[in-house]
Amino acid sequence: MLDPAATAFINHLLRGASWAREELQRFAGRTARIEALPFGISLTVLESGEVTTAAAGAAPAVTVRLTPGLMLRLAARDETVWREIEVAGDTDFGAAIHHLARNLRWDVEEDLSRVFGDIAAHRMAETGRTFRRWGEQALDNTGRSFAEYWTEEQPLIAGGRDLDQFNRAVDQLRDDVARLEKRIENLSGHQDRR
Repeated sequence: MLDPAATAFINHLLRGASWAREELQRFAGRTARIEALPFGISLTVLESGEVTTAAAGAAPAVTVRLTPGLMLRLAARDETVWREIEVAGDTDFGAAIHHLARNLRWDVEEDLSRVFGDIAAHRMAETGRTFRRWGEQALDNTGRSFAEYWTEEQPLIAGGRDLDQFNRAVDQLRDDVARLEKRIENLSGHQDRR
């Protein structure tokens, strides 16, 4: 049920990017399994560089596994998440999928312009971008508020100022202990000479 819709959407993106189809043509006939729990989809690359739902029982050449947490980080545009995605099987095919996933973008404005015209599509897309920026700012503000609450109101996390003060105290204690050791050593030396 999900496979035909996902396949149609991926092919729509691929049709708008000849470089992506050319990249996939090298892997024609190979199957990729993408598991984004709780969902999974198996796709086979066609000679044209587009994809189709894999035949039942087709063995994947590569399997890409994402957890729900990784998917959220991808949605938040966290670039560090790419190192944590599990890829098993054909590494070249996995690298090509990774490259496409990072660089293939949906031109929403272009699709909207076909239905509503250029001006309306531009305004709708700009409104969408404004909402996205607002959401990102709201998320950033919420994160900062929680951090302030956990460092100032309910100290669950040490603040930078507290860490600096602690480090200075540790350095001072280390220096005091070193001076005390030296003093004890000097006093022991005086006792031995008598």
